[in-house]
Amino acid sequence: MKSEPVLSSRDLNKFVKSGSTRLDILKGIHLEIAAGESVAIIGRSGSGKTTLLSILAGLDLASAGQVLMLGQDLSNLTEDQRAALRAQHVGFVFQSFQLVPTMTALENVMLPLDLAGVENSRDRAMQWLSKVGLESRAQHYPKQLSGGEQQRVAVARAFVTHPNILFADEPTGNLDIHTGAMIMDLLFDLNKEEGTTLILVTHDVELAKRCDRSLTLTEGVLDEEDYQPAEAV
Repeated sequence: MKSEPVLSSRDLNKFVKSGSTRLDILKGIHLEIAAGESVAIIGRSGSGKTTLLSILAGLDLASAGQVLMLGQDLSNLTEDQRAALRAQHVGFVFQSFQLVPTMTALENVMLPLDLAGVENSRDRAMQWLSKVGLESRAQHYPKQLSGGEQQRVAVARAFVTHPNILFADEPTGNLDIHTGAMIMDLLFDLNKEEGTTLILVTHDVELAKRCDRSLTLTEGVLDEEDYQPAEAV
């Protein structure tokens, strides 16, 4: 029996207008992602990958169409309600790490827990720093860490709230090949361990092959031959 997808879109469109000119960024995107699935969204630079991720995560709104996250229509929620939904159910790993420079590694991992009012945030954050091999760097600031170490902190921060959905936007884009491979091994291992639904945006076809399936965006259009409906997991 087919399960309800944890994330889906229906006829999703995104466009911007400048005077009488309209630029279509996403065109009629339809997808379904099941719980526990790992899905890669691949395409060249400018194809609309990051825009699609932002809309699926509720960071941006579509111009038309519908996005359902855990059964909730994101377009019917206020900005504060979308933020609350993300805080409770979503984790992020970005290409540029997005660590708070004035906070230590430990404090960066504690941040989403503190915002959610979780008790024992320090202990839980230390557990996750240990999982990514950085317990000895807990009191270091981002500028004192290498790129790979910063991304490991970001991975720990993404998983510390045990999210239902993890969005990763070119997570190895600022790393060398060796370090990037280590980060992706860590990301996939933790994702499997946690049973998280992973949406990975990448231009790396080999990296995309590590996911359960991949969807290709070409000039804002989803390549239907790559599309497969989500099945029960």
